Amino acid sequence: MKYINNLSEWVSKITGIDKEYIILTIISLIVIIIINIIRKVIPKFVKKVNDEKKEFTVNHRLNLILTIIEWLIIIIIWENHISNIMTFISFISAAITISIRDIIFNFFSGIYIKTKKIFQIEDRIEINGYKGDVISINGLNFELLEIEEGEFGQSTGKIIILPNSLAFTTPIKNYNKAFKYIWDEIKVNVPLDSDLVKCKNTLYKIINNNEIIKAIPTKMKKQVNISKSNYRLYFNKYDPIIYTKVCDKYVELSVRYLMHPKKSRYINSVLWNNILNAYKNGEIDLYKE
Repeated sequence: MKYINNLSEWVSKITGIDKEYIILTIISLIVIIIINIIRKVIPKFVKKVNDEKKEFTVNHRLNLILTIIEWLIIIIIWENHISNIMTFISFISAAITISIRDIIFNFFSGIYIKTKKIFQIEDRIEINGYKGDVISINGLNFELLEIEEGEFGQSTGKIIILPNSLAFTTPIKNYNKAFKYIWDEIKVNVPLDSDLVKCKNTLYKIINNNEIIKAIPTKMKKQVNISKSNYRLYFNKYDPIIYTKVCDKYVELSVRYLMHPKKSRYINSVLWNNILNAYKNGEIDLYKE
């Protein structure tokens, strides 16, 4: 403490700033340095877990806890001077005031996101025109691994960094909230004079023989039942279904089934390969213009 007093007196003489504020600033910096050292040391012990997912989760939670502790300690250090600081802030430029307000808003928004779990790491969300998989939630922002526009949504490899405050100010579309499956569709066009019963039977056979699709309805029912205590949810049907629509020159068969959003393109490709094979074997007719 003696060295801090000597240093603060020296800085005070040069700058004219009150010695007490200099001491508090130095202590705050020491706290920040110690917390950052702990941040760098802890991951070395966590790596011994030999589980990448668990390692990431533990590191992320420890980082959040350390951030909260860091802010609480600094608030306690400056507790008796906060009103003076706020008075000072009221006299600085409006731009800086807005920036500080945004930082505070983002920080508490981050706590809200974590506690209410409006989205979590690995969730696929769409917010403010951006769509991607959540890969990180930090004190002031969260990060998305961007997915491309279109029906399949494959990763572009780009990371989008967004402020936590968006969780309050814009609607969020969560593809994994309550349950992690969504309804997907493929549209198969057949000639008007086709044997629809035969075509539908072939499509049902293809889709019901897919091991991934076949396992989902049971999982979906369990997830919906678990979520009913928090959400007003109900589904009349979980199994794949084919809808029929008569168009001018063909009949449109919409094959609807449950699917994990991240596997949509893969399953779509597998189904179409099987449909093409069925077409070559004369099991189904396909409309050709």
